[in-house]
Formats: sequence, structure tokens, C-alpha cells
Amino acid sequence: MKMLRPFFLLSVLLLTSFANAIGPGEGLRYLPVQDGGRVKPYSTFAQETLEVVYGKKTFEKKAAWEVVLTWMLAPSAWAERELFEVRNKDILDALGLDSSRRWFKGDEIFAKERFPELMQDLRVKRESKEKLTPYFQALQRIENQWFVFREMASGRLLRVFPPKEGETWLSVAELPEGPVQTAFLDVTEKFVSYLAKQADPNADATEAGLALNQSVASFEKLQQAENPQLIIPSSRIAMEIHYLDFHPFRLAYVSYLLASILLLLSWAFGRKGLMPASWFFVIVGFLLHTYGFGLRVYLAGRPPVANMYETVVWVAWGAILFAAILEYLNRTKFILLAGALGAWACLVMADSAPAVLDPSLQPLEAVLRSNYWLIVHVMTITISYAAFFLAFVLGDIGLFYYLKDPTKNRQQIKSIVSAIYRSMQIGVAFLAPGIILGGVWADYSWGRFWGWDPKETWALIALLGYLAVLHARLTNWMKDLGMIVAAVVTFSLVIMAWYGVNFVLGAGLHSYGFGAGGVEYVATFIGVHLLFTLYIVVLQRGRERASGKSA
Repeated sequence: MKMLRPFFLLSVLLLTSFANAIGPGEGLRYLPVQDGGRVKPYSTFAQETLEVVYGKKTFEKKAAWEVVLTWMLAPSAWAERELFEVRNKDILDALGLDSSRRWFKGDEIFAKERFPELMQDLRVKRESKEKLTPYFQALQRIENQWFVFREMASGRLLRVFPPKEGETWLSVAELPEGPVQTAFLDVTEKFVSYLAKQADPNADATEAGLALNQSVASFEKLQQAENPQLIIPSSRIAMEIHYLDFHPFRLAYVSYLLASILLLLSWAFGRKGLMPASWFFVIVGFLLHTYGFGLRVYLAGRPPVANMYETVVWVAWGAILFAAILEYLNRTKFILLAGALGAWACLVMADSAPAVLDPSLQPLEAVLRSNYWLIVHVMTITISYAAFFLAFVLGDIGLFYYLKDPTKNRQQIKSIVSAIYRSMQIGVAFLAPGIILGGVWADYSWGRFWGWDPKETWALIALLGYLAVLHARLTNWMKDLGMIVAAVVTFSLVIMAWYGVNFVLGAGLHSYGFGAGGVEYVATFIGVHLLFTLYIVVLQRGRERASGKSA
């Protein structure tokens, strides 16, 4: 029973968080709206909209659902607010803006004489069909920020009412005169009253919040009566709000971080008593991680591997799973530490870079609308990246052992090399069939099994790279230091196949996965690791020459 106690406590936590009643005023969050090709809660729409313009999910401690609707109700009030996020230094210099600032008023950007010229440059660049550089990607984001704010302010962006026929919902600006328009006006009036009560420290906003909830409920009845087939179940709306509020992946990386700290302490001080606690936090993190995946599967109706954000989270899940299995079999501490650190790093990156890794739930591109092929090809390919990523983190740990003293730490290095070898074997066992299955899907979708598309080519290069390393180890051509170096260096092939093709090359038939941003960070990450690896190799060769021993 003691072993089941952690799982029971976690279940109670999840159920309690989900069972929270709708608070006064929060009924507006649950209002179904249409955006991005799907029906979603207004809270999701507001959060995604605010992130596009402001770069964050909250504005001055105000929730997105309280902020975004005021753009439409009082757009002039936002003229003096620093709302638009601009980070690109070249753009700031071109507009004559202070590069030490991050947010600006609309007039500071869009009223500049140089702004139309910059937009013209962007249009010319797009017409050339060339891959947009980071500078033009930043310009494109500014253009999108202005478009989103303008459309929201005009009432054309927020689609709140289903049509009698067709699938495109009516925006606020398109609502017909009569009961529907009157009902929505009542929602906005109650919303303004609720905000006014909240802003008054001496007022109680409870009654105004309950009135807003009632007004929203009345409008939802009109939605349901107009076209019930376009309204998603209230349980799904509630589940999406729960997903937004609960942050399962954020809680998971906190748990992985605690596990990593305990593992480091156990490793540094030889305290075996810390291992059960480490395992506890790894298991809790993994359950939260899995729970988050389950929510995304339920909400999206598909496997959660359709964009870069989802694959990063999936790779973190696979890395901790493989690490836990290998740790259980080998009992080294280093494998579980590598998995926990790797999963923590992936989830932190996914949570902190929404402009690059879009966390929103989007409908699938037409070519991806097959849950069968998403599972057997995309999930198989990306789970192989998880095994290679685990080998990469183990390689980093091995490099630090070589930095300290490889002679004193020979046994630990041997254990790390063995774990790297097993991780690479697992990765190859998934990547090879994943590539073959991808060819079968390509034949089904595009009429050819293989076409040397950049995505296909780099996946094959990564496979051949890891096969070469495994072959070299099997034939004893590659020693311990060589395996550790290979684990770090060869992962660059995975980064190119996984990130580089989509975010750097931006070419080929896999255009549904293309994105922008983060190039400088990824390049720095690779460069630092290559330099550190080179330093360790030179250092070790110097030690061997000094001692007169061969490798």
C-alpha cells in the first residue's frame, strides 16, 4: 500500500484541480468561439491572441481573457499602453527606437515614416519565395501583431456565433440585429461592470461576476439553438480550461528538477537513501507528463506530435521513459540523472519560448490527417530522437568525468559508455523502421516512396551516422572517449533533421512543419558543445602524451 500512496495523492490532486467550480465572472472564459479552424473556449483564444501581440499570457498581472476583449470595447484606451513586443535590434534601429526596451506603444511603431518602407521590403522578400531571414521573420511578426490588434479592435477577429448553414462562425462585427446582437451587448456590458467592480478596492465584484456568468449562459443558449452541431460539448470546453490552468508540463518539469537535485546530491555525497525520493519525483513528473499528453490527445483528437512544440514534449517523455528503464536494469544513478535533466531542459524550453514553439492546439494540415500514420511514422521517428537525446546528455556527463580525472572515474565512464551504446541501439531500432514507414506513407500521399526531400535525406543521414558509431564500437575501433564524443557530436545530425530542416532550410514537401525563430540559440548550443568536446579531446590527448600511454 505504501508504494501506491504517491499515485493516490497525485490522483486526488488532479481530480481536485479539475473539480473547481466556475468562479464569479469566469463564465466568459468558457464561452465557445471559433478561431484557427476549431471551436475553443474564449479563454484559449484570448491567451493565444495576447501572446501574439504582447509575447506573454498575462498583461500587468491581468489574465488574457480580461484584457483582449477590452481591445474591442475601448481600443483608444490602448493607444498609450506599451503593448507591442519587438525584440529584433535591427528593426528597432531602423525605426529609431530604444533597443534596451522590449514593448512599445502602437504609434511608436506603426506611425513611423519608415514603417511602410519596412513592410514593402517584407512584401518584396515574400514575393521572391526565398527563405525569410530572422530579420524578415521579425518583420512578419510585427505585421501579424498589427493585423491581430486591428482585427480584434474592429470586432472582426472574434467569431462568437455559429451560422445556420456552413461552418464559418459570425464575428462580433457580423452579428445580425436582434436577439443575438442584444445578448452579446449584454455580455459586454456585464463584463465592463465586472471589471469596474474589480478595479475598485472597496467594492465586492461577486454580484457583478455572477451577473456576467448568467449573461454568458444566456448567449450560449442562443448559440446552441442556432446550430448545435457546431457547438462542442461543454465537458471538452471545461477540460481545455483545466489544461490551461493546471499546466501539467510545467508541474512535470518542476518534479524532474527536484529529482535531478536529489540525484546530484546522492551522486556527490554517496547518499543511497536519496534514491527512493529521486524515483518518487521522477514517477510523479512522468505521470504529470503523461496526463498532459492525455489531455492534448483528448482535446485535439489526434496524437500530440503535429508541430515542433509537441515533438519537444514527446522527446522529453521518451527520454525519461528510456532512462527509467535503463536505470532500473543497470542501477548507475547517472542514467536516471541524464533522463531527468534532459526532460527538464526540454520542457522548460517548450514552456518558455511560445514565439518559436507554438503550444496552441491547431487542426492538422490535410496531408497529416491520419492518426494511424501519425502514430506509426511521426511518433516512431521522434521517439528515436528521445533515445539519441538521452545518449547526448549521458555524453555530456561523460565529458565532465574526463574533465575531472578519467583515471579515477574509469568505472563510471565505463558505465556511461555502456548506457550510451544501449541508448543509441534503442534510437536506431526506432529510427530505421520510422524512415521505412515514412516512405510507405509518402507513397500513399505523394505517389513516391523516396524523393530525397530534405527531411527524408537528413533522417537517413542521422541513421547512417549512428549506425557508423555502433559499428565502430562493435568492432572495437572506437574507445570510451570516442563513444562519449560521438554521443555529443552525432546528436547534431538529429538537430538538423528535427529542427534544421524545418526552421533553417525551410524547403521540401514537409512544409507543414516549417517554423521560424531560435536559430541563434540552437547554433550557440551546438557550437558550445562542439568546442567543449574538442577541448576535452585535446586535454585527454595531452594527458596521454604526458604519461606516455596510448589511448
